[in-house]
Amino acid sequence: MPSSFTSPTHFNIVALETFFTPLPTLSLPSPHTFSLTTYEKTTVAELPARINDADILITTVVALRADTLSSQICPRLKLIAVLAAGTDSVDLVACKQRGIRVLSSPNCNNDAVAEHAIAMYFATRRRIMPIMRGLLAGEWLRRGSIMRDGFMAERPPRACRDEMVAIIGHGAVGKRISELCTALGMKVVVAARKGAPASEDRVTFDVALRTASVVFVCCPRNPATLNLLSGPEFAVMPRDAVLVNVSRGGVVDEDALLAALENGDIGGAGTDVFATEPASPTTSPLLGSEAEALNLVVTPHLAWIGGETTANYQRVLQENIDGFILGTVQEDRLRA
Repeated sequence: MPSSFTSPTHFNIVALETFFTPLPTLSLPSPHTFSLTTYEKTTVAELPARINDADILITTVVALRADTLSSQICPRLKLIAVLAAGTDSVDLVACKQRGIRVLSSPNCNNDAVAEHAIAMYFATRRRIMPIMRGLLAGEWLRRGSIMRDGFMAERPPRACRDEMVAIIGHGAVGKRISELCTALGMKVVVAARKGAPASEDRVTFDVALRTASVVFVCCPRNPATLNLLSGPEFAVMPRDAVLVNVSRGGVVDEDALLAALENGDIGGAGTDVFATEPASPTTSPLLGSEAEALNLVVTPHLAWIGGETTANYQRVLQENIDGFILGTVQEDRLRA
């Protein structure tokens, strides 16, 4: 890319999903001008009409696949600015073939996601949901105690100092989770990629699962990580192990996770992400009736929300647009 991007001088910018993150007051480096069209939400069916004359797209989760990104649908498109750390909603191969730049927004929600993950750990380790359900149903008064419902009969919940944590995915979020766990007195190991050997600072994937009492999943979703954790992986984990998934839906096999919880192969789980989103009882077994009595905490992909997240996304969006036009793109944001 040249150091100075001068053509065209006017850009049509289309923001497809302001529902998630409000736009800042955008500006472009002189002498460039722009027009801005915004939509609160956009469906896949609405994309062709909305992106036909766009030079720059601002998006979050709507699927931008190869057919949508064809030169017939969006002949002018030059930049996709993603207001999210992940770009799994964008066909990066199609973008590279057409020379469309894709810039993500990393490190905007590290604290929020990491703290949500820790909250899910505590809720699961302390079995908050089973206890609350029994309490609301009047079981405490009826039976005199619901302690056995709350905690596994064979052992009380571990204290933080007795936990061995495995981090799967040691990017910015994984590093922040590691810091918080260490501050709580937990022992922490980082898992190598599945099938990779151990190194000076990582244990093998298999050793991590066999020894960890808490597993935090915070890796990206890609062909290598789809169903990264499934039946065989749950079978080797300690029976009181807690799994927390704040990565992307599809990294953890939802059917296998449900079976592991039902069979007592692991002690509990928390997930903020689902293979199909928006998720519902018809799309995910983790939201169906079979999961109601389990030690399972679920939230609707909102771990990223935090006090500084919106401001960070807005700042990075402006930086990405400026960097694209001026040829000063930060490499850690470039995805295609």
